Amino acid sequence: MKISIVSLNTKHLDEMRRFTEADINRDVKVFPGGMEMLAPVADQFHPDILIFECDEQDLTDFSALSRLNLRHPDITVILLSNIQAHETLLSAMRAGVREVLPSPANREALSLAISRVEEKRMLQNSARPKGKVFAFIPCKGGSGSTFLSTNLAYNLATQEDKNVILIDLNLQFGDAALFVTDHKPSINLAEVARQIHRMDASFLASSLITVLPNLGILAAPDDPVQAMEVTPAHIDTLVNLARNHYDVIILDIGRALDPVSIKALDHADIVFPVLQITLPFVRDARRLLDVLRSLGYSRDKIKLLVNRYEKGGEINLEDVEKTLGLPVFKTIPNSFRAVAASVNQGIPIAKLSPNNPVTRTVQELSKSLVSEASSGESWWGSLLNHFKGGEAPKKTVVGPSMTGPISSTRE
Repeated sequence: MKISIVSLNTKHLDEMRRFTEADINRDVKVFPGGMEMLAPVADQFHPDILIFECDEQDLTDFSALSRLNLRHPDITVILLSNIQAHETLLSAMRAGVREVLPSPANREALSLAISRVEEKRMLQNSARPKGKVFAFIPCKGGSGSTFLSTNLAYNLATQEDKNVILIDLNLQFGDAALFVTDHKPSINLAEVARQIHRMDASFLASSLITVLPNLGILAAPDDPVQAMEVTPAHIDTLVNLARNHYDVIILDIGRALDPVSIKALDHADIVFPVLQITLPFVRDARRLLDVLRSLGYSRDKIKLLVNRYEKGGEINLEDVEKTLGLPVFKTIPNSFRAVAASVNQGIPIAKLSPNNPVTRTVQELSKSLVSEASSGESWWGSLLNHFKGGEAPKKTVVGPSMTGPISSTRE
């Protein structure tokens, strides 16, 4: 456990060092200074706990603490103050402080506070593995990306009994919740961003639309103007927190590639670009894949999904794979009426049409994404082996160049 202590009072620094170094498993560093020292200490040393003894002048402005919490959400701040007024305590908590103790530090009180933080971190680290993050992004508008992301989330919750959160990152026109529920959000992503200093597991859970006890959706902003309030730092905080408390985090990303969506893609274990087999879709898919490759994403991270697939079309899968330089990971059959009914009624297709081919395909995909736990295989090996012998992705091996033209052939 790494602990950094900041205080203008050198005598108090020495005392707190002695208090905290009692445990040999702690790496304790002390720094003389005030509020201006917080960011440098956090950036350079990345402590698990930052103990800050402030003076009266520091209590007039908690903005530095708020910025610290946004930039380093994993650092737990313990504040020592000789002023314990209600307004001071409230302002400190809003800035992301987790413990406020009287100054000068009492050895027993400080030890108990540190022990609480250590115990909480141990429980978080040992209780569950980090959640997996799957990002869905359309190659072109109307691809069916949101339908697939929401229905996959529903199947992971119902069929695989996973604790799932879906974050709607289509900030301009997001409506993911409408695909699986008629519940209205009480709070959306932009409003959560305004209160990011309050972010913890309870606040995140209370911000979700509850679709099922183990499935919640964080809705996109109602007003596209509010989208400007969401920053990449907010995405960092949300996804890092969600990984510690949910089995699966699904990110439904809009078509626009901006700093927020790129930050979301950075966090993803798998990125699922969704397309249909028409020339405009394939052309835009090639552009999107060029961008993803320029961002340094490996081939293994990108898995193509072809939606509304019908055999015998003018463009076949081999043409698509040659043009895009990637195998098609999974095809979702065309079942327009059932899908349209599901979307129009806001009912998951697994609930509305349990025997539909689209339902079965989404169920197969959800099962493959969690098969590692039961098989003991590596996560990627299990995922890929699931499709061997079935509707396996084509094994076309194409170099990184994506210059080959697509041919239009009738079969």
